[in-house]
Amino acid sequence: MTRHVHLRFAMAFGGHTIRPMSSRITKAVIPAAGLGTRFLPATKAIPKEMLPVVDRPAIQYVVEEAVEAGLSDVLMITGRNKTTLENHFDRVAEIEALLEARGETEKLDRVRAATNLADVHYLRQGDPLGLGHAVLRAYQHVGHEPFAVLLGDDIMAGGSLLSRMIEVHEATGASVVALQEVDPAMISSYGVAAYDASSSVEDGVPGAGPDTIQITGLVEKPALEDAPSNYAVIGRYLLRPEVFGVLEQTKPGAGGEIQLTDALQVLAANREELGGVVGVVYRGRRFDTGNKLDYIKAIVELAVDDPKLGPALSPWLKQFAASIGE
Repeated sequence: MTRHVHLRFAMAFGGHTIRPMSSRITKAVIPAAGLGTRFLPATKAIPKEMLPVVDRPAIQYVVEEAVEAGLSDVLMITGRNKTTLENHFDRVAEIEALLEARGETEKLDRVRAATNLADVHYLRQGDPLGLGHAVLRAYQHVGHEPFAVLLGDDIMAGGSLLSRMIEVHEATGASVVALQEVDPAMISSYGVAAYDASSSVEDGVPGAGPDTIQITGLVEKPALEDAPSNYAVIGRYLLRPEVFGVLEQTKPGAGGEIQLTDALQVLAANREELGGVVGVVYRGRRFDTGNKLDYIKAIVELAVDDPKLGPALSPWLKQFAASIGE
């Protein structure tokens, strides 16, 4: 971080509360610089975000989610060997011309859909210093606006989670994170929320609705006995721009990386100055496609949902499941 950038942060955020300039959020940031080591050797030459889920790469589902919530300005934070991400969202004139000449209009429309989906920008993370560092790199594109962060591994199927988070931000002015109740045995794999006991999920945060809680702190990957709840932070965030000033001052934490969870902890502890953090509890389907088992589940469940594949796949699945017990 250069001194010039440091001074910009200090002038923009140091000691001053900056409310969002507008309630209309248009920008989404998708960190996509990870190496995908859990899927080696498949990801030796192919980015994990480009692994197919039914008929399109996992990353396209995430971009589609952002666009459906009204966020058409998308910044991907990438790393080395990620050029296929850019190629996927770019035009391939030769393929389009071939499909058009063959009269394969349905395929042509699907190819063009990825190209026309959003205004996609790319920025290299450089040093792999963690999720917090990747978000910090987005400052030059986002500036002093609230923005969304969508982790490229997580596919949300069922319910307009991001749209709901935008509603909560507009109602409260707070940064917003998505939460999901998880099996206590898995709690050490997540960032976990502590929350105001007077703000139960049944009552909700005033003005925000019954599916919300006021977060008072976050713990990154706690042991079960140290977990403040079983509400885990999942891969959707809606952040006020003050997060950049906090991240710029955040020291490396777990794994020697700059943790976004640590910055959220500061935001949560400073409600008056920094707006605080509200959690939206998500009860729809979520697939962590960075996990092999969840990746397979995503393919199966989304294929069953597909109007063309589902009618043939569902009976076969029932027969296959029955045969397993034989």
